Order: sequence, then structure tokens, then C-alpha cells
Amino acid sequence: QVQLVESGGGLVQAGGSLRLSCATPGRTFSSNAMAWFRQAPGKEREFVAAISWSGGSTNYADSVKGRFTISRDNAKNTVYLQMNSLKPEDTAVYYCAAHTHGGGLVRVTLPVLYDYWGQGTQVTVSS
Repeated sequence: QVQLVESGGGLVQAGGSLRLSCATPGRTFSSNAMAWFRQAPGKEREFVAAISWSGGSTNYADSVKGRFTISRDNAKNTVYLQMNSLKPEDTAVYYCAAHTHGGGLVRVTLPVLYDYWGQGTQVTVSS
């Protein structure tokens, strides 16, 4: 079974930073666009950021633009999400995902269009 494995979540104070990682030990996603989503309690899962297969194109939700950076290292089969200037409203479970609709398509923002998902990692930002 294909697995995406997130790590790096935790508890941080407002204004702090965290770096999330998404590893794909079972298979390579070097030709896939990949993304991060998040889901807060009682809310729908929402798009955070996406990156093309090469890393040359990225897309961010307005709420995180300028604070979060998505990157990838295909040699390590890992995607990262660097989160700076964290706010309490960033508190959520963060999920890594991959879709198969085209490695360059970073504007795919609907969760239903993603084919592979991780189990999620909790990020809690205290005020």
C-alpha cells in the first residue's frame, strides 16, 4: 500500500516556526505534483500549498502566503513545509497528498482530486 508519512508537527507558540516533512518510503512521487492540506476541528479540509514535480512551480493559499514555504527533495523522496510566523489559526492536522493529473499542475486545490494521502501530523499554535 502506498504510504505518505508526515512528521514534524508539535506544539509551538504564536510567532514560532515548524518544519513538516512528508516521506514516501513505499514509492517515488518524483513525477507527481504534491501538496499540503490542513483540517481544523469542525472544519473542512483546506488547501495549504502545492509544488510541481520539479519544484519549479508552487502555489499557496492566501492565508499562508509569505509565511509558509513548500519545497521538495526528489533524491530523498521527501516534501517539506516550512512554517514561519505561526498563528493560533494555523492549528490543525496537516496532511501531505499527491495527485496523478499532471506533475506540473499546482493549482489543483480540491482534496477530492488528490489520490494519495498521509495520516496527518498535528500542529498546535498557542497564543
